[in-house]
Amino acid sequence: MKLILREYNLKLKHTFTISRESIDFQPSLIVELQSDGFSGFGEATSNPYYKTTVPMMMQDLEKIRSIIENTGDETPDVFWAKIHPYLKEDMFALCALDLAYNDLYARKKGKKLYELWNYTTERNPLTDYTIGIASIEKMVSKMQELPWPIYKIKLGTKEDIAIIKELRKHTDAIFRIDANCGWGVEETINNAIELKKLGVEFLEQPMKADNWEAHKEVFKHSVLPIIADESCIIEEDVAKCHNHFHGVNVKLVKCGGLTPGKRMIEEAKKLGLKTMVGCMTESTVGISAIAHLLPQLDYVDMDGALLLAQDIATGVTIKNGAVSYSELNGTGVTLL
Repeated sequence: MKLILREYNLKLKHTFTISRESIDFQPSLIVELQSDGFSGFGEATSNPYYKTTVPMMMQDLEKIRSIIENTGDETPDVFWAKIHPYLKEDMFALCALDLAYNDLYARKKGKKLYELWNYTTERNPLTDYTIGIASIEKMVSKMQELPWPIYKIKLGTKEDIAIIKELRKHTDAIFRIDANCGWGVEETINNAIELKKLGVEFLEQPMKADNWEAHKEVFKHSVLPIIADESCIIEEDVAKCHNHFHGVNVKLVKCGGLTPGKRMIEEAKKLGLKTMVGCMTESTVGISAIAHLLPQLDYVDMDGALLLAQDIATGVTIKNGAVSYSELNGTGVTLL
């Protein structure tokens, strides 16, 4: 098996702002695995909150190049378990590698990933489209630029309720709110009351990730469901979120790929938690991997490629929130 690493700097259509940062470009690593005439592709983007850069991921993968390239035809579960000890401090790199390996494995089997997993796609959820923090005029303009059935609105300002009241005047779409750890307990409980009146479906990670007492208090009193994001990073976190959140947002780059992501979703379902997968402004490479988990999800946020000025791959396509799969096997990705 041959390992190929490619570094990209993905330009965004608009400056993307959340409660802790603003970006115009998203650095990204694409991993390609070649074997027996097939190629599999995976992706992970950099993230300052998790102290991860593309050069760091590339360096960590280069250290174990020989181990990766000497891999045979073991299953993705066996491969992930073998590689995890070497990359347990760099789950983003592990994710990119795991996505590529899952893609390659399915292509060799002559199946799409969801077919390999025996999933059916008839009831796939729609993806939301994210509106980052900006002036109200700019946020309205972004919604008008792309009319959509579900918007995920980034908040964490002093004018959050006023923002949603104004946005509501311009669309009947479902709203989801992501405060990215920007609120406190009373703020979250009180905001939930007002936001429910404004057609908000749920709140994502309103408070700091490690404040479990606060999460439990809000869980008991919020009139809206609360979905964990920064509080649910790896597999062990799912059980911790039980009775503290109503659902979990699994990010593949944070947990180390599709292989552990699938296990997290299964564990969440057993605990009665709502299931969601979110993206990290990936290109169509990463987004196409997420798409194969759709049959197991209640909600999904996989609009990353839609936020780009120019994509670097073809794969799944998204129209008005609905995902269509590529004709190709695996994740269906081809690099442009």
